[in-house]
Amino acid sequence: MSALHASSLCDQLSDHRATVLLLLVGQPEPAISIVKSVRNDSRLSTLKIGAPAGQSEFAEWATLLGENGAAIPFLSYRPGQLNPLGSRVERALREKLDEPPSFVALEGYDTITVLADAMRSHGIDRNSIAASWPHMEVAGTRGQIQFSRAPATTVWQWTGAPIQIVERTPGDPAQFRLVHDPR
Repeated sequence: MSALHASSLCDQLSDHRATVLLLLVGQPEPAISIVKSVRNDSRLSTLKIGAPAGQSEFAEWATLLGENGAAIPFLSYRPGQLNPLGSRVERALREKLDEPPSFVALEGYDTITVLADAMRSHGIDRNSIAASWPHMEVAGTRGQIQFSRAPATTVWQWTGAPIQIVERTPGDPAQFRLVHDPR
């Protein structure tokens, strides 16, 4: 995107008869300008837009894009129903933020919880924390967190994290609707 202006990108998308655009760019810019340009270009009326996890969930997205920000699916690492801890944390964050927290805020809470538990139980040096991953089991806001290695990787991950594909609802972009729940 450093070489193209949003309107030039529309020309390229049209010229190449693109059917899908995945917004792997910065938020708010250039993502907001790109979405506005694509949505206002009649040549691209059938182009599907997708976003990475989190971008479209932020309140700023709806504020800056309005209806143009709807119907752009993204990954949400949030279960359909939060557990009791998640509900308490969501309420506390809502009070502080004056808006519903995104799954990214819950993910941040879970990260701090996991790191605190790792340091409490295994020590504060880097090697001890790294050695703790296969033994961790922590109650998080979005479920029980355990780490494992995905096949053919050396990275420890929470492979059981809840995943949904959601989008802002056309006609009411302040709301989200479920597009797909793979579980």
